[in-house]
Amino acid sequence: MKKLWTFFGNYKKECVLGPLFKLLEASFELFIPLLVKQIIDVGIPSGDKAYVVQRMLLMAALALVGLVCSLTAQFFSARAATGFAAKVKAAVFSHVQTLSYRELDSVGTSTLITRLTSDVNTLQGGVNMSLRLFLRSPFIVFGAVFMAFTIDVRIALVFVVTVILLSVVVYGIMLLTVPMHRKVQNDLDRVTADTRANLSGVRVIRAFGLEESEEENFGRANAALVRMQIIAGRVSALLNPLTFVLINLGLCVLIERGAVAVHSGRLSQGAVVALVNYMSQILVELIKLANLIVQLSRALACGSRLSSVLELESSMREGTESPAWNGGAAAVSFEHISFRYADAGEDALSEVDVSVPAGSTLGIIGGTGSGKSSLINLIPRFYDATEGRVCVDGRDVRSYRYASLRERIAVVPQRSVLFSGTVADNLRWGKRDATKEEMEEALKQAQAYDFVMAKEGGLEAEVTPGGGNFSGGQKQRLALARALIRRPAILILDDSTSALDYATDAAVRKAIRGLKERPTTVIVSQRTASIMQADRILVLEDGRVAGLGTHEELLKSCSVYKEIYDSQFGGNDAGEPGDH
Repeated sequence: MKKLWTFFGNYKKECVLGPLFKLLEASFELFIPLLVKQIIDVGIPSGDKAYVVQRMLLMAALALVGLVCSLTAQFFSARAATGFAAKVKAAVFSHVQTLSYRELDSVGTSTLITRLTSDVNTLQGGVNMSLRLFLRSPFIVFGAVFMAFTIDVRIALVFVVTVILLSVVVYGIMLLTVPMHRKVQNDLDRVTADTRANLSGVRVIRAFGLEESEEENFGRANAALVRMQIIAGRVSALLNPLTFVLINLGLCVLIERGAVAVHSGRLSQGAVVALVNYMSQILVELIKLANLIVQLSRALACGSRLSSVLELESSMREGTESPAWNGGAAAVSFEHISFRYADAGEDALSEVDVSVPAGSTLGIIGGTGSGKSSLINLIPRFYDATEGRVCVDGRDVRSYRYASLRERIAVVPQRSVLFSGTVADNLRWGKRDATKEEMEEALKQAQAYDFVMAKEGGLEAEVTPGGGNFSGGQKQRLALARALIRRPAILILDDSTSALDYATDAAVRKAIRGLKERPTTVIVSQRTASIMQADRILVLEDGRVAGLGTHEELLKSCSVYKEIYDSQFGGNDAGEPGDH
C-alpha cells in the first residue's frame, strides 16, 4: 500500500482542504444543540421572542455556512480522489507494459483488467469517502462527547461507554470484512476470466454446441461470487443494527438519568435536550462511519491488489545498447538455447543451436508443442532463454534496449490481432508516418490490396474490435501488411498464413523474396509447402533439434520431416520444391 501514497503527490492541497472544510462544517454543527439549549432555558421561560428569533437566525446562518463548507469539501475531495485514481490507473497500466510475458502469463489478463477497472474505481470511491468522513465523523463523535462533559460530567460518562462499545463493534466488523472483500475481488477475477474467454471464443463455443456447458460453468463461478458477496454483505450489514441498538440503549440511559437530574434540579430541561441532540449526532455519524468502514475495507482490499501489481518486478532487465541501424537484414543465431516456462516441470526447448545468416530464410516445422513459437519468441525478447543466448546482428539480445531491438523486428503472430479504427490505422502500427503509397505497396505484397480496395472507403474502411468484420485469411494478410510496411531487418511469421490457400500463400512468399531490402526471415509453419523453399529448415521434436538442412536433405536424413511431408503430400516423391 505504501506505493499508492506517492500518487497523492500533486493533490496534497486538496487532501488537506477537503477534510479541513469538513471539520469546519462539523464545528458549526456542534454549536446547534447549545443554541437549542439557550432557546429552551432562556428564551421560552422569559418570553423573549427577540432572543428566540435571534438564536434561530444564528442557527440558520451556521447551517448556511456549513452547507458552503460541505460543498467546498466535496469539490476538493472529489478532485483529489479522481486525480489519484487516474494516476494509479496510468501507473499500473504503464508498469504492466514493462512486465515480461512470464509475469503476464502468471498474473493473467482477466485479473489485470479487473484491477485496472473495478479495483481502481472502488479505490477511488474509498478515497473520496475517506477524505470527507474519516476525520469528520470521529471529530463529531469526540466533539459531542466533549460538549456533553461541559454540560454534565456524570451523564457524559454514558457517552464514553457508548462510544467505546461502538468502537469495538466497528473494529471487529472491519477485521472480518477486509479479507472477505479481498476474496470477493478474487472471485470477480474468475468471473471476468470466464466472461472474456466466452466472448472471445463465442464462435468456437457455438460451433461445438457447448453453449449450455459454458452457461453452467459461468453459473458456477457467478454463484460462488454471489455467495461470497452475500456473506460479506451480511457481516457488513450488522454494523447499522448494532449501531442503532447501542445508541438507542445509550439514549434510554441518558433520558432516564437526565430526568432524575432535572427532577433534582441539577440539570435544566434544555441541557437534557442538548445531550439527546449530541447523542443523535453520534448516531448519525456512526452510521456514516459504518458505511465508510464497509467502503474502506473494500478499498483497502483493492489497494492491496493494485500494490501487488506495482510491486511485481519483471524477470527481464532491459539492456543499455542502442546501436545504429541503417536498414538491411540482420543475422540471427541461437547458441545452445534451453528455455523453460515459469512453473513448468520440464524445458520447452533444449540445446537448440542454429544460425540464420543475414538475408536468408529459416523455416521451422514440427508437431504441436514441439517449441516452434517458444523459439521465435526469444528473438524479440518476449522471453529470456534459461540457458545459452540469442544474438541479433552479432549482439546478445539482452544487451539491447527493448525499443532498439524490436524496431528492427516485425512479428506476425499465430493469432492475427486487428484493432478498432480503420485499415490505415492498423497499418500505421507498423510505421506511424506511413504514406498512402507505402500502405498500398504493403497491401499488394501481402495480397490484401484487392479486398481492401473493394471495401467502402478503401484504406479508411472501418475495422471493428478484433477485426470481426474480416475473415481469418483477410486478417492474416492485413497483419502481414502491417509487418511488411515496417521494412524490418528480421521478419518472423509464426504460422501466419495458415488460413490462406496454397496459391495465396505461395504469392505472399514470392513477394517477400522479391523485396528490395530482403529481411532475414523466420517462417514457422505446419505446412511443408510453406517452408520448402527456405534456405534451411529446422525440424523440432519435443523441444529438441530433430533435423536441420534443406528440403531435399531432410527428406533423406530426417524421419520426422519425411513423416510430416508424406502426411501432407500422400508419400509422393518430393521432386523439385517449385513443383508444389
